[in-house]
Amino acid sequence: MDEGCNGGLLAARRSAQSNTCGGACGGLGGCGVHTAPVVAPAGGPLLHVRAFSSTATRIEKDTMGTVEVPADKYWGAQTQRSLQNFRIGSGPGERMPEPLIRALGLIKRAAAEVNTRAGLLRPDVGAAIEAAATEVAEGRLAEHFPLVIWQTGSGTQTNMNANEVIAHRANELLGEGSARVHPNDHVNLGQSSNDTFPTAMHVSAAIKVHGHLLPALERMHAALEAKATEWDRIIKIGRTHTQDATPLTLGQEFSGFAAQVQYGTERLRYALRDVYLLAQGGTAVGTGLNTFKGFDEGVAAVLARDTGLPFAPAPNKFEALASHDALLALHGAMQGLAVSLMKIGNDIRLLGSGPRCGLGELLLPANEPGSSIMPGKVNPTQVEALTMVCAQVMGHHTTVATAASLGHFQLNAFKPVIAAALLRSTRLLGDAVDSFTTRLLQGLAPDEPRIARHLRESLMLVTALNPVIGYEAAAAVAKKAHAEGSTLREAALALGVISGGAFDAAVQPGRMLAPTELGGPR
Repeated sequence: MDEGCNGGLLAARRSAQSNTCGGACGGLGGCGVHTAPVVAPAGGPLLHVRAFSSTATRIEKDTMGTVEVPADKYWGAQTQRSLQNFRIGSGPGERMPEPLIRALGLIKRAAAEVNTRAGLLRPDVGAAIEAAATEVAEGRLAEHFPLVIWQTGSGTQTNMNANEVIAHRANELLGEGSARVHPNDHVNLGQSSNDTFPTAMHVSAAIKVHGHLLPALERMHAALEAKATEWDRIIKIGRTHTQDATPLTLGQEFSGFAAQVQYGTERLRYALRDVYLLAQGGTAVGTGLNTFKGFDEGVAAVLARDTGLPFAPAPNKFEALASHDALLALHGAMQGLAVSLMKIGNDIRLLGSGPRCGLGELLLPANEPGSSIMPGKVNPTQVEALTMVCAQVMGHHTTVATAASLGHFQLNAFKPVIAAALLRSTRLLGDAVDSFTTRLLQGLAPDEPRIARHLRESLMLVTALNPVIGYEAAAAVAKKAHAEGSTLREAALALGVISGGAFDAAVQPGRMLAPTELGGPR
C-alpha cells in the first residue's frame, strides 16, 4: 500500500456503502455501518469498525506493480497476490488459524508500543497502530484475513496480511489529512516475517494450551480421581494380555488412569518452558539487523504483561528462526497425551461392552440411540470420538515432526503447517477431553453384581496359594478347576494339596490388593 492508495480505499468504501448512519445509532451499533464501540488504548476516543459489503474494487500497489483489491477489505496488494497465487484448499479449515492471527495482533501492538516508546514512531501513528492491532488481537477483523495455510513456508504473506490490515485500519482511525501509516515502514518496523511468524506460533500455542487444553485436562483428572476414590472398595478381577489376572479395586484401576492424565499434563507444562522463548528481535536471519538493542526484551515484556504468560526473548535467535524443536516437543507432549487417552478410552470401551454378552463391568451413560436398525442399543460414542481425535493428533505429530526436520540453513520454511497442525491438535484434544469428561466420565457407574461374579469365577485367585503350596501345585489346581469347570477350592481339596481352612485363609481377594508382610523361608 502506498499513501495515495489509502485515500482511494476510503473513497471506494464510501461509494460502496448504500446506507449511511448519519449518527443515528449514537455510536452504539445496529445501524448497518457501525458495530459496537471499541475503546482505544490509553483512554483515547471511541472507535468503530465499519461493516462493508460490496463487489467494488480499488487499486493497490506494491513493488511488483498494481493489483485490484476488494474495496470493502482492509488487506492490500501482497495479500491479494497470495489469494491469486495459492488457490489451494477451500473453506475455513484451510485458512490460517484464528489464534495465530490474534497472536499477530498482540505482537504488532507490542512492537508499536516499544517503537513509540523508543521514539521511532510518532505518538499518533503508534497509538493508531496499537488500536488497529487490538482489533486484530480481539478477533474483530477476522474477515480481513483470508489466506490459507498453503503459502510461503515462512508465513510472510500472512505477516504482510496483518501489516496491511493494521495499516489500513490505523489510517482510517487517524482520518484524512493525518500522517499515513505504511504496512512495512510503520507496522512492521523492526520486524521480519522470519522472527514475527515464529513468535506468533509460540504465543498462539502457549495461549491455547493454557486457556483451552490444560483446563480440560485438569477437569478430566479431577473426574478420574473422584471415581478412584468413590470405587476404592469395589474389588474386581485384573486383566493382563486381555486374560484374567490377580484382583485389584476398580478405584485402583481408575487411579492409574488419573495418574496417566496427571503425568501427561505435567509433561505438557514442562514443554511450555521453551515455548515461552520468543524469536522476536532476530529479524531476517537471527542477527537482529534493522532493530535496536532491547527491542526483543521490550516486545517480550509487553506480551508477558498482556497475556499473563512468562514470555522472554530466545537466548539464541539463530536457533529460534531455523528450527522449531520447542513446538515439536510441545506437540510430542500432546501425542503422549493422545496415546494415554487412547488407552484410557479403549479400556473403558471394553469394560463397558455388553450389555449381556460382553464384560459389562461399567455402565456407560446412554446419551443417544446407538443403532438405526437394532433397537435399544447404546454405543460408547464418547470413547469413539475421543479415540478418533487421538488418532488425528498422532497423525498431526507426523506432520509436525517431518516439517520441523526440514529447516534449511537459517530458516525453517514449513512454519504454517506446523502452526496449523499444533493449534488444531490443541483445540481437538481440549474439546474431546471436555466432552468425554462431561458426557461419559461423570455419568459412569459400575455394575457391582457383575464385577463380583467375574471375581468369583476367576482362576487367577489361585495366585494367592503360591506362597502356601508353591507355584507348581497352584498351577495344577488352576488347570484342574478349568478343565472340570469346578471352583478353585473344590480342585485344591480334590488334589489334596491344602485343607479347606487353609485355602479359605489364603484365598481372600481383599488381602491380594497390596504387598504382604514378609513370611518365613520356604
